[in-house]
Amino acid sequence: MRYLDLGRSGLKVSELCLGAMTFGEESGFGASAEECRQVYDGFINAGGNFIDTADIYSRGTSERMLGEFISADRGRLVLASKYSLSTDLSDPNAGGNQRKNLVQSLDASLRRLGTDYIDLYWVHGWDRGTPLAETMRALDDQVRAGKILHIAISNAPAWVVSAANVLANERGLTPFTALQLHYNLIERNIERDYFELAAAQDMAVTAWSPLAGGVLTGKFNASADPAQREGARLAGGGQGSLGLDEAKLAVAEALAAMAGELDCTSAQLALAWMLQRPSPVIPIIGARRQTQLADNLKAVDVSVPAEMMQRLNDLVPPPSQYPIGLLDGDFFQRMMFGEQRSASRRWGIL
Repeated sequence: MRYLDLGRSGLKVSELCLGAMTFGEESGFGASAEECRQVYDGFINAGGNFIDTADIYSRGTSERMLGEFISADRGRLVLASKYSLSTDLSDPNAGGNQRKNLVQSLDASLRRLGTDYIDLYWVHGWDRGTPLAETMRALDDQVRAGKILHIAISNAPAWVVSAANVLANERGLTPFTALQLHYNLIERNIERDYFELAAAQDMAVTAWSPLAGGVLTGKFNASADPAQREGARLAGGGQGSLGLDEAKLAVAEALAAMAGELDCTSAQLALAWMLQRPSPVIPIIGARRQTQLADNLKAVDVSVPAEMMQRLNDLVPPPSQYPIGLLDGDFFQRMMFGEQRSASRRWGIL
């Protein structure tokens, strides 16, 4: 497995990240401790060093399991966890991005993980209410205390991430070094804004649900029963858009046909497409069984020809929305730059 720089941090992380959302059975779609141990060992033995969890996964069991698993390897691992989502629905301060929830959540995660520090700590989602200045200062305080090495953010609008980093840089605080976003061959909306943002502010991009809740593995078909459809939705983070429909199944069938041409599985090709994007993306892979993990790991050995990359891109091209659709159009380019316009012009960044 290759190792990549994690944005501005200088951390070296494996090109695949192991997601531990399936560690534990409390949420109804995870795996036992024995199965999770096999998945963890398989990932480590393959050269993986980047592991991602959260305080809410399996109601804390994911972190407790990892705390046991990582005890002998802690120093060589890049361990990531998250806070923001509520750990107690009856307590209004047990969720959100504010300082109180951050301090309580971080200390609880450290206890469950059995470690003194977390390498990469994610804001799990934008809460729309806490001032960015409070969140960035509270995170920076934990970095200065040595409990966090680097910070990152998931599930937030591009303008929020940009504003937070500008604020941090102006005030001498720790900026975000990575993004965790919903991205796969079917869901490509982030290509409109986030890749340019990541390049401009030197952040890494990681992708949750890179196999679209199992749709891109080829295990579902048009006759899938409602329970399977619900399983796909939950595995993809609970979003209704991740459920099965004819359009997604058509993409899965086309993907399977191309995978056959390369003598690999659908999952391997879907992950290889992501690994070979012009803008680097680190897929966060989750597995209930070691056999699933072993299949996914082989994606690093799949070489996708340029012609097939284009065919994959054409399956579900990202939507062109305002203002990018206008700015990229030939009419606007001509009005802005006249006859001397350059097809390779980059956007200016202040």
